[in-house]
Amino acid sequence: MGKYELPFLTAAVQAFGQRFSMTRKAAFNYLHKHKGLAFLIEFYDVEHLQSMEETIDDLLIVCQQNGGVLA
Repeated sequence: MGKYELPFLTAAVQAFGQRFSMTRKAAFNYLHKHKGLAFLIEFYDVEHLQSMEETIDDLLIVCQQNGGVLA
């Protein structure tokens, strides 16, 4: 993992949690369970160039495709 990936992952987890009123820990666990973190790591080169809102939208799609449900 590169030197800029970890801060990006941290920011994405925090932003995801804020959007869905989750704690950072709950957001991390949800993203890990539904393959959102793996997606961010694999596609970092593309995702870090988008706005955080677009990244969160992409995460939501990936997680929903992997069984994640958010109200």
